[in-house]
Amino acid sequence: MSSLLKRLKNEVLVLDGAMGTELHKKGLEVGECPEKLNLTHPEILTEIHRSYVEAGSDIIQTNTFGASRIKLDEYGLGEEVEVINRKAVELAKAAANSDTIIAASMGPTGKLLEPLGDLSFQKAYEIFAEQAQILEDAGVDVISIETMTDLQEVRAAVIAVKENTSLPIICHLTYEESLKTMTGTDPVTAVTVLEGLGVEVIGANCSMGPEGLLKIIETLGKNTSTYLSVEPNAGLPILDENNNTIFPMKASEMASYLKKFVDAGANIIGGCCGSTPEYIRLVAEQVKKLKPKSKNHQAETKLASRSKTVVIADNLPTRIIGERINPTGRKELSAELKEGKMNIVSQEATAQAKAGADILDVNVGVPKIDQVITIKQAITTVQNLVNLPICIDTTDAEVLEAALQTVVGKPLINSVNGEEESLNSVLPLAKKYGACVLGLTLDEDGIPKTAEGRLQVARKIVERALELGIKRENILIDALTLTASAQQEGVQETIKAIRLIKEELGVATVLGVSNISFGLPDRKKVNTAFLAMAIQAGLNAPILDPTIEEMKATLMASDILVNRDVSSQRYLKAYGQNKEAEEKKDTKQEEKEVELNILTQIQQQVLTGDKDNISDNIKKALDDHSALEIINRALIPGIQEVGDKYDEGIYFLPQLMLGAEAMQNSFAILKPILEKEGSKENQGRIIMATVKGDVHDIGKNIVKIMLQNNGFEVIDLGKDIANETIISTALAKKADIICLSALMTTTMPRMEEITAKLKESNSNIKVMVGGAVVTEDYADSIGAYYSDNAVEAVKTAKKLVSNS
Repeated sequence: MSSLLKRLKNEVLVLDGAMGTELHKKGLEVGECPEKLNLTHPEILTEIHRSYVEAGSDIIQTNTFGASRIKLDEYGLGEEVEVINRKAVELAKAAANSDTIIAASMGPTGKLLEPLGDLSFQKAYEIFAEQAQILEDAGVDVISIETMTDLQEVRAAVIAVKENTSLPIICHLTYEESLKTMTGTDPVTAVTVLEGLGVEVIGANCSMGPEGLLKIIETLGKNTSTYLSVEPNAGLPILDENNNTIFPMKASEMASYLKKFVDAGANIIGGCCGSTPEYIRLVAEQVKKLKPKSKNHQAETKLASRSKTVVIADNLPTRIIGERINPTGRKELSAELKEGKMNIVSQEATAQAKAGADILDVNVGVPKIDQVITIKQAITTVQNLVNLPICIDTTDAEVLEAALQTVVGKPLINSVNGEEESLNSVLPLAKKYGACVLGLTLDEDGIPKTAEGRLQVARKIVERALELGIKRENILIDALTLTASAQQEGVQETIKAIRLIKEELGVATVLGVSNISFGLPDRKKVNTAFLAMAIQAGLNAPILDPTIEEMKATLMASDILVNRDVSSQRYLKAYGQNKEAEEKKDTKQEEKEVELNILTQIQQQVLTGDKDNISDNIKKALDDHSALEIINRALIPGIQEVGDKYDEGIYFLPQLMLGAEAMQNSFAILKPILEKEGSKENQGRIIMATVKGDVHDIGKNIVKIMLQNNGFEVIDLGKDIANETIISTALAKKADIICLSALMTTTMPRMEEITAKLKESNSNIKVMVGGAVVTEDYADSIGAYYSDNAVEAVKTAKKLVSNS
């Protein structure tokens, strides 16, 4: 066991504070690579590390946050990745005491992963694996993954570290005021995924001051027994009268939160931006008086999408696994999958989610197609439309791994069985990717006829999974349904097997229901009767068609009778006195949806981010509508509704980006027509840039896409752009607005310089500013307009152009 994990049993440990804040104090220039100082000014790094050790830090973090190859490439230093990382570890060790724990800091790539961006999961994995291997070889004690906002990037980083090193992991995500990450992940979902991956310490850093992060730690503490870590900022940064970055929270104020953090479950406490050795000294003095809180959170079977966790338990409602995305016996779906189309997959995902499915099974088992490509397309399609966890339905190891890399969250693998080949190929993938796994009670001899025989196979699967390090709560068992028409005596054996598996093995149970009635007339009656029997026996998650009302009603009624629906609340909500009126309303709504005109369909496709199918409707719409009419009556209203939902916290970055991509695909068809007709929908011309010294541009790129999709002509100059270039381009192009982005307080002064220069030249060009550290007060102080997200940027830009 590592020294970190040994000490965490009995101590609350102290992390160090900010690295960037201290580097800037010691002369790091704006726009300079912080990690380069490991080579050019090693004495500065050793001094900073030593100051934290002397202040009482038990753990110090190497100056390697941005030392991955992809980040170093931004400074032309990619080939120096090994020497920079090794030197960083050497410098930290030089400042350490004999009991100081050396944590290697690993930050995000600065790129969005597919489908939000261009970086593939595999490439991200390789980037993190390279850095992690170097750091372990250099002698660090633990890997500290920090300031992550994208759950998929977190998965890639953790899997890379786990598979390529033997080091424990501290993993921090960064959250917004909504208590969700930029891409919409809440703390419960984060801990569900990270627990599944075997992360030893889970936490939050940066984001906000201690008050905001306390809420995150409280939520994490209620949902896990895993060790927790927290690194709050010293408040939110502001600029003083000399344009120097300051963090307003005093060290004493920050230290006042320490007991609250420990009471909430924190085992490691440090500081992020603005927290100096003085802060850490006070933290250490207080923490040494505190003992870690004992944790006894009961382990749960949990699945997750990017933004939703589903818990499977005997005292919770029965969970529905929707079965309809499966080409078996469905010619139209099979034909579409062969053609690479996802229309039916989209329809089935949406319909099942609306009907009440909790989890969606995805199967693309069509002969003579590339199932690796198809499973990735299908899962991406489903994830883009609904926020339900995925059940990956395949026995092919290559297809399974492709699916596991595509799923954002914690999926269920359907399935493994008792055959040696299956156990050896599927279980290691479940362990690697932190998935739950469904075991089928069959082996080389087929399906045992008796319940006892199926229990024996189930026991073998569970024991093998446990030996591999898969936790019991991540194992589910399917006792298998045989057809009542052919094997009537086997029905009761399945029911008995469910009971035995629950009693003997203590795992959650799954069962495909509809096979019971194969070959019989009026199958719904048989299916519903069997479902009720299975739930009584302990079934947790049936695989069924949620759009069949009789099945759903039987499930909900059964939950009342087995005490899974407390006070019949779910049943009353679904079938209360207003149900009849709601059904009539739903029927009318369905009829109305059938009659939707083509423009309304397009608007809906923007709203759902249906970027793959919108092009067909755009082409159809051109038969009866002009390009300009399609834009004004369908596309613009659609993206405006996307923006409204984003503002309301209903949508997050993934939905925003998908809606924008649907718009882009539409404009690709309409733009040539508009130009040919001599009609150009142009709201105004905008120059965009990330200011000099700042190499961050994810936020800027999102704003650009949204502005373009709302009719603005956008000239994007890129990142790290000199003031003179921005101003001269804006004047030459006769821009209406200059949009400036900055992620660091040290680069914010460039914004003021640009507004001052424009004022001197008597230019009427408006300036809009934004970025993680920029505030409305700051924008007002420099005579600029402010926007805190892409949706607001569009609204502000429209106002500025209309008022000019």
